[in-house]
This record gives sequence, structure tokens and C-alpha cells, in this order.
Amino acid sequence: MKNALIVFVLLTLGGILLYSWPAPKAPAENPAEPEVPLSSYAIFIHDEVSVPVDSRRVDLSGRGLNGSLKAEIRQLTELRELDLAHNNFTGLPAEVGQLSKLEVLNLSDNPLTGLPHELGNLQNLKTLDLRGTQYSTYDLNVIQAALPSEVEILTDQ
Repeated sequence: MKNALIVFVLLTLGGILLYSWPAPKAPAENPAEPEVPLSSYAIFIHDEVSVPVDSRRVDLSGRGLNGSLKAEIRQLTELRELDLAHNNFTGLPAEVGQLSKLEVLNLSDNPLTGLPHELGNLQNLKTLDLRGTQYSTYDLNVIQAALPSEVEILTDQ
């Protein structure tokens, strides 16, 4: 098997040592070698969460996640909806602004300490939900000025 690992286990007095190395691979130009579909690849977007790289919708609402997402989120180039509601996120990486196909971003009910101005790059955004967050009015004004006028921005005010 191409991707199989050849594994040897060596028992020692102190425990078990595990040695492994990849099996020899066929040349990449081998026409019989099947292509791995993009959906087979996953990336970590948070310390506790990995998703397929071709995801169109990611719903992490109500999972008790904290901190921030990882910058690797920028690799979700097909993402249309990102729901982070009801968590303990304190920040959002600027790389979210690179999700050019994003239409819905739900950040509601998170103790955010700020919003990256790069959210203004989301020209396909239709809904930005900020209810229950502590966003800065200045940040929102900068972002709103860069977004299309038809974007629905939901706030507590």
C-alpha cells in the first residue's frame, strides 16, 4: 500500500520504542496513481477543531471555544458561512478578511476585544452578526465603510 507505514516495535527494558518510516512511493508521474480529492485534506482552524479545506459552511456555535481562530482559516477559500456564535472568542485573525466567498459571519455572543479591519475586504458578505459582542464602534465604522452598502449588520443598538 502506497501510504502504508512500515512499523517495527522494539521492546526494551524501560518500555516500548516505536520506529516508523514511509514505505517507498511510486513516482509522482505514475498515471495509475489516483489523485487525492481536495476534501481529503483538513486544516486546524482552532486548537480543538479541524475542518475539510473545501468546506462551504463551518458551524462552531455553542462549543465553549475560547481565544481566537488560527490564521490557517484563510485556506478555506470556498467558505460561504462561518458561525462562531455563543463561544468565548476574544479575537478574530485578520486572515478572515481573505475569505472572499464568505456571505454570512456570525460572531454573536462572544467577548470580542476588537474586530480586524480586514473584515471590510469581504465584498460578498451579506450578513454580519455582532449581537452580544463588545466590538469597538470605531472598528465597526471602518469595516462598514469598506463593505457593500447592502450588508446587513446586526447589533444590539
